[in-house]
Amino acid sequence: MEQIQWSDFEKVALRAGTILEVLDFPEARKPAFKIKADFGDLGVKWSSAQITKHYTKSELIGRQIIGVLNFPKKQIANFSSEFLVTGFADQDGHIVLASVERPVPNGSALI
Repeated sequence: MEQIQWSDFEKVALRAGTILEVLDFPEARKPAFKIKADFGDLGVKWSSAQITKHYTKSELIGRQIIGVLNFPKKQIANFSSEFLVTGFADQDGHIVLASVERPVPNGSALI
């Protein structure tokens, strides 16, 4: 595994956000949701996430997630994704969300 410097890690804007809205995304090639999350002073942003195997739309509302906010926007089908939802693949390759253990202010940086 390639080693990085602390300054490399500091460049990645990993921030806590609270999911406000979740929509189906039938235009995506792989099953996904459109997710709207509040990142505090950094704004409310949208992303696409392939998390339909482990989560329902209703159980995602109000959940805090960890997003990468400083990637360029990515066009996915007819949708512009503004941040990357983070997670880990389970043994079957389905994504399990990375999340915070206890509530923190939206926009808080992972340090």
